[in-house]
Amino acid sequence: QVQLGESGGDLVRAGGSLRLSCVASGSISVIHQMGWYRQAPGKQRELVATITNSGSEKDYGVSVKGRFTISKDFAKNMVYLQMNSLQPEDTAVYHCYADVLLTTLQRHQYWGQGTQVTVSS
Repeated sequence: QVQLGESGGDLVRAGGSLRLSCVASGSISVIHQMGWYRQAPGKQRELVATITNSGSEKDYGVSVKGRFTISKDFAKNMVYLQMNSLQPEDTAVYHCYADVLLTTLQRHQYWGQGTQVTVSS
């Protein structure tokens, strides 16, 4: 089993910045990909950003491109999300995601409980 723990969510004013962190723990052999998705009240969960093991492939949601930056330290099983120029529409619960190869050689995807980001106007 794998657990994901997010941190860094907060209340911030429009135009401000936040940095989210997520650490994966458990029976991990290899992390294939980690990332962030978000879900606002009454809306579907949407892609924020993902990053592959090599770090060469990064994918961003359209609404965050140019404002958010994803990075990783898979040696520490961690992924980060630097969020700049935050807007009220960025308000959501941000969930960490991991696609991992377990020590049992099974591949699974996991989700964290989420961290709340609230942007006031």
